[in-house]
Amino acid sequence: MAANNRRMSGKKGAQVGSGGQRRRGLEGKGPTPPAEMRKGHKKNRVANAKAKQAVRRPVARGRGGKGTSEMVVGRNPVVEALREGVPAVTLYVQQFIDNDERVREALQLVADRGGVHLMEAPRPELDRMTNGLNHQGLVLQVPPYEYAHPEDLASAAYDEGQDPLIVALDGVTDPRNLGAAVRSVSAFGGHGVLVPERRAAGMTAGAWKSSAGTAARTPVARCTNLTRALEAYKKQGIAVVGLAADGEHEVGELAALGGPVVIVVGSEGKGLSRLVGETCDYRVRIPMPGGAESLNAGVAAGIVLYEAARRRA
Repeated sequence: MAANNRRMSGKKGAQVGSGGQRRRGLEGKGPTPPAEMRKGHKKNRVANAKAKQAVRRPVARGRGGKGTSEMVVGRNPVVEALREGVPAVTLYVQQFIDNDERVREALQLVADRGGVHLMEAPRPELDRMTNGLNHQGLVLQVPPYEYAHPEDLASAAYDEGQDPLIVALDGVTDPRNLGAAVRSVSAFGGHGVLVPERRAAGMTAGAWKSSAGTAARTPVARCTNLTRALEAYKKQGIAVVGLAADGEHEVGELAALGGPVVIVVGSEGKGLSRLVGETCDYRVRIPMPGGAESLNAGVAAGIVLYEAARRRA
């Protein structure tokens, strides 16, 4: 017991060996690592922050991203979407549904097309999928749209040995107008449509239907900032022509439409936004002897595209 007390006291006495730890501790650890590699050093924190930013930073070129998946709900809308060739992933059919003519046509269209999954689901599940909308036993899942990058539209034209002919929509929120613009671009040999990411219509099922199938061969690009995208086109030598009721030029008099051009169409109510209007090289008006105040975006784009195509012929 006395021995134990001696060992636990603060007096120096016999010590257990270090096992060589002290000797190894005296050995050198090699050259000092650079500051960027020393944990806790300011330069190390800066280097780590730059590395994280590089991982998060998006690439400058590439696709314009994907839209969101969409549900077309109801018997008539589903049948119309399938008739118009709207892309589809899955057709959900309610269990024990009344098999009327529209249901039979939807099933036949899916069978004829191929590549569309057919799923049977109980009514509560369809109610949940559609947030309680009146689906009438038919729900069509539309895949996310793959948007192009704005530079892809001009590149595709140059690859074909042609001057770019592009339509940009500024503040157009009705998908049917977007679909109509896509249809007009396709009809007059254009190379695509450009839309902003926010506060603008996207390629929904409604836009697909309005395009009458032309969206399958006419790309739609999406940009984060329309003004910057137009500035980038201008640096490539592409003229930016905006449609405005008080434009300085009439559409039939503007020679620039015969060359590389982006035609910018504003919303039916507000027209071009201020910054976009200031970015345009030219502002043109469409004469309307009938006295109409404005045209919807699809019709206006079609008129100017016709003039551009006529000058290129």
